[in-house]
Amino acid sequence: MKNKLFILVALCAVVVAFSACSLFGNKDVTFSESDLIGTWQENGTEAFVRFLSERADSEYKYGYEWDEADEVFPEDLVKYGNGWFKWKLVKADLTEIHLMDNGGAEIPKVYTVTKLTDTELQYKDDYKVTHTFSKVVSPK
Repeated sequence: MKNKLFILVALCAVVVAFSACSLFGNKDVTFSESDLIGTWQENGTEAFVRFLSERADSEYKYGYEWDEADEVFPEDLVKYGNGWFKWKLVKADLTEIHLMDNGGAEIPKVYTVTKLTDTELQYKDDYKVTHTFSKVVSPK
C-alpha cells in the first residue's frame, strides 16, 4: 500500500511540474527570424506591420507599420521616419525601437512572442494584451 501511495505522489509531482512549465511559459523557447520576415496583418483590423531583412546596424533590422483604417499606406511613410522601427528577435523577445521624422528619442519596446510560424504571429505587450497577426501572401 505504501508503494502505491508513493507512486501516486510521485506521479502527481511530475504532473504539477509539467503544468507549471506551461503556465509560466518556457523562457528557452526560440523563434526563427526567417518566419518573422514579411508583411503581417493584425487579425480583425486594417493594421499592417512589415519586418524587413535590411540591416539597421549590427544588432537590428528595419521594419515599418501602417494602418489603412487611418488612411495611412506604406507609400505615405518617410523612409526611416514615423512608422518605421528597428527590430531584433532574441529567443521569444521581440524588441522594436520606433523611429521618428524629427530624430527624437529611441525607446525600445519588448514584446513576448508566444507563437510564430510561417503564417501566424502572436505576441503579448507590456500590458499582457495578446496581438495576433496573419502573414499577408502578397505584400502591398
